[in-house]
Amino acid sequence: MELHHSTQITEELHLTLPQVQAVAALLEEGASVPFIARYRKEATGSLDEVAITAIRDRCDQLQELDSRRAAILSSLEQHGHLTDELRANVMNAATLSELEDIYLPFRPKRRTRATIAREKGLEPLADWLLQQTGGDPLQAAAAFVNPEQGVVTEDEALSGARDILAEMMTEHPEARACIRQLFTDKAMFISHVVDGKETEGAKYKDYFDWSEPAAHAPSHRILAMRRGEKEDILNLSILPPEADAVQKLEALFVTGDGEDSRHVQLAVRDGYKRLLSRSMETEIRLATKERADTEAIRVFADNLKQLLMAPPLGAKNVMGLDPGFRTGCKLVCLNRQGKLLHHDTIYPHLSEAQTRLASQKVIELCKQFEIEAIAVGNGTAGRETEGFLRSLKLSSEIVIIMVNESGASIYSASEVAREEFPDLDLTVRGAVSIARRLMDPLSELVKIDPKSIGVGQYQHDVDQTALRQSLDDVVISCVNRVGVDVNQASVQLLTYISGLGPQLAKNIVSHRDACGPFESRKALKDVRRLGPKAFEQAAGFLRIQNGSNPLDASAVHPESYPIVDAMAADMGCTVNDLMKNSSLRQKIDISRYVTDSVGLPTLKDILEELAKPGRDPREQFEMVEFASGIEKPEDLRSGMKLSGIVTNVTAFGAFVDIGVHQDGLVHVSELADHFVKNPGTVVKVGQKVQVTVLDVDLERRRIALSMKSAPDGAFQSPKPSGYRADRPKDSKKMPRKPSKELQAPFYNPFVDVFKGTSQ
Repeated sequence: MELHHSTQITEELHLTLPQVQAVAALLEEGASVPFIARYRKEATGSLDEVAITAIRDRCDQLQELDSRRAAILSSLEQHGHLTDELRANVMNAATLSELEDIYLPFRPKRRTRATIAREKGLEPLADWLLQQTGGDPLQAAAAFVNPEQGVVTEDEALSGARDILAEMMTEHPEARACIRQLFTDKAMFISHVVDGKETEGAKYKDYFDWSEPAAHAPSHRILAMRRGEKEDILNLSILPPEADAVQKLEALFVTGDGEDSRHVQLAVRDGYKRLLSRSMETEIRLATKERADTEAIRVFADNLKQLLMAPPLGAKNVMGLDPGFRTGCKLVCLNRQGKLLHHDTIYPHLSEAQTRLASQKVIELCKQFEIEAIAVGNGTAGRETEGFLRSLKLSSEIVIIMVNESGASIYSASEVAREEFPDLDLTVRGAVSIARRLMDPLSELVKIDPKSIGVGQYQHDVDQTALRQSLDDVVISCVNRVGVDVNQASVQLLTYISGLGPQLAKNIVSHRDACGPFESRKALKDVRRLGPKAFEQAAGFLRIQNGSNPLDASAVHPESYPIVDAMAADMGCTVNDLMKNSSLRQKIDISRYVTDSVGLPTLKDILEELAKPGRDPREQFEMVEFASGIEKPEDLRSGMKLSGIVTNVTAFGAFVDIGVHQDGLVHVSELADHFVKNPGTVVKVGQKVQVTVLDVDLERRRIALSMKSAPDGAFQSPKPSGYRADRPKDSKKMPRKPSKELQAPFYNPFVDVFKGTSQ
């Protein structure tokens, strides 16, 4: 990386120059963000993934700027425009817009009114007008009347000269910078409904006659207005007061008060209205869209991370049901490794006879396959199916769990599902997905396009390249943070491991199928095309349980094994002893093992891993109940106080599943008693909350909820996941600011649990 880029990034991100240069060098070598953050702390000064990602993205932006700079210099030189002064201006341009402003007057363009006027020889007249000497414009224009050139009268000559001036002013860098700042400060979004589209565009009713400052418009409203415009429901403009713009331009170009200055004024107004305002409106559209995209993508990424890091139920024998009324419920039985053992269809909602048959079959299958948990999709007939299962005399050890099935249908029709279950119906595949995402949400959700999981905000309207990059970063971060059992993981899960990718992931699975389970990390080197660099990147994130080396089940990187061996030798014990005996570990003086390449951060990480090898950073699975008897929107009444699970957090509030097949919205103004700017600081996806029903609009299927002053404990803590929320039995009301013991837990967002016995 160029030194001036490193310096610029250092200043922008408030980091040190060595940190930025180290990260840039590692990225150029092909290192992944998780690998750098976890295993190269000495080089980066222990920067986290957020900082490393920011450096990576800024490097990419500056490289893009340099590429455009080189292309512009090449074009200027090719067309004979390049001078030393112009080269210096291009090289000193700090932003893409500044660079384009410099290039604009020389940029090859289509024939314009100004081009035609120049072809008629009117440029000298335009230059004369701009000097504003106080002379007579008609007299000056008479010399340019030439019928053979298409200039018949003095007025035509002056009109052409004004066209040249208008274009010149539009391309003037100082004028563009001035008007750009005006648009940034004072532009207004102005939205009106297209005549005759009032009924068709009812969902955009709020924007039928709407205006607000572009500088402060929130992401969701910007994207909503743009979508309404795209669907031809709204007419949308983004402009500042025209008088302000004209005044600023006149201050730049009008220097007199004679007739010639009047023509300059006319040129200013024409140039702004016809050219510059349109150019600047295009820019601010792009700028506000980029800002809205950034916020929407951030919200989506935060929600996705919470979903992927949802607590897993773990290795259990699970029955999965994809509910349905007329078509029945698709039923599957999986073993503790997630392997499909049996599939069937039951019809518990058609008749009493069918209900009896379904009951008998479920009870028999639970005994036959030693079922420990039942996962029920939360879609159509979900609560009804859950009620049917609860009525059965199942073992009290079996829990019945409602699972968010968003995206299950996408998976069931995907190539991944077809490869895994080529002979099964789509709905059976969906039931398998529902059961597996209960056992391990991360392993199953990586098989689905993140955009289909249902936690985004206008995800189809934002920049798809930026969205994909951000979501990929989240998935990669989560997968590598948790780690992967290389002898159990699917191709899709392995794909996201640092240093691998789709082809190496397939090669690992193929090698595993052909040669049996890997007995050590070292054996990974036998995988076709998995070279030293890929092994270095991936090894620390791949786990081998019960392998030949106990460290293979931990996050200790193979490059650090000699350090652990030395620690064990110095303690006179084995590595296993170190991992099992905390008193031995406490005696280790890690400063003795510091070298030029291994510092205290890595050594501290090693000791933590020895204490809890391969620990799962996800929270422990917890169970949540919905209110019994409240199963559809028609059951709701204003004032009801219910438990719910946050399913999506947006810029305007949070959606909460209260068990009625339709999520309710807690508007940002109803999230807390105090002002909330960012809903993500109050609630997280998967968090349990107490809500009050404000209003139910059955016609539009909208449920309005509130979390204000919930008297039964609203669990509104903005703290991250990882805290217990078990209220003391004698507590009647949660404190407004819970103590550490009472802070919000992280609940599995796919789960609402009811015991198998009647309640």
